[in-house]
Amino acid sequence: VSTQSTGSSGINAEYGTTQDVKSLLADVLAIYDLRLKVLRVCDEMQCLAKHGHLLPGNMQGLTEEQIEELKYKDEYEKICVPQGGSVECEDPIGRRTGKAPNEAMAEVLMKTITDAKEMVSNKLTASNTVLTLATVQDALDRLKGAVMIVYPMKLPPYDPVQMEFDNEEDLSGTQASLEVIEQGALWWAGKELLPEKLLSDYVGKNEKTKVIVKLTKKGSSAPGREQVMSEEEKKQMMAWQYRKQEEMKKLHEADDGDDYYNSPWANSNNLKNQFHGIGNIKWGPK
Repeated sequence: VSTQSTGSSGINAEYGTTQDVKSLLADVLAIYDLRLKVLRVCDEMQCLAKHGHLLPGNMQGLTEEQIEELKYKDEYEKICVPQGGSVECEDPIGRRTGKAPNEAMAEVLMKTITDAKEMVSNKLTASNTVLTLATVQDALDRLKGAVMIVYPMKLPPYDPVQMEFDNEEDLSGTQASLEVIEQGALWWAGKELLPEKLLSDYVGKNEKTKVIVKLTKKGSSAPGREQVMSEEEKKQMMAWQYRKQEEMKKLHEADDGDDYYNSPWANSNNLKNQFHGIGNIKWGPK
């Protein structure tokens, strides 16, 4: 089963045709939402590696002078210190402390981010690699482990990375909230797969069958059908048509289609003209 959600790439998964749609939907949703969590954590960890942990909400966006004037303090500043000390790297938007991990510790975070992204990459679909819930969970666990290495005293509870790890993330009002699907529906061949049915009720009992199903939010209308040709196939066809057009153009330039009228063999009166001695007469402008 290759699952696709509106506006995102797919996920390959293996299920028997005797699988009921209800449990299939639950598995697909779990993989889909956990994969989104991994990608959100990766994005926030990149900021963590560059500019340190998040400032308290009342200090974000303020200058140092304003913070001193208002007598605000970051109570986690001396607690959440990265392993090996920190280096100054000011956050241009003022969300984070500017006390980033040193180069070695930042490399630990960045390498783990790269590995985690590869584990849940969209490229897996193109290579027909199956993505399981265990693989996605492993990617998340690796991210947790890297943060624990760099920040052994943990991050502030309000830091987005820590909130994701504690399953307390607040996505309200963000683009990420629109991507999460809490209750979903699966569609195939323009039909919604009903939870009480088996997969075999729709696709038959051939275990080697590959189907592409669409994942949408529950209550949404039917998604658009798959394109007959991929983008790569379209490009190849357009290139072929262009080459064909150029070939025809060159042939037309070389022969306008009327040249054979001037050939001796095309003249039905050629023999008669020879007898009358007018074989060398040509018609046409000088």
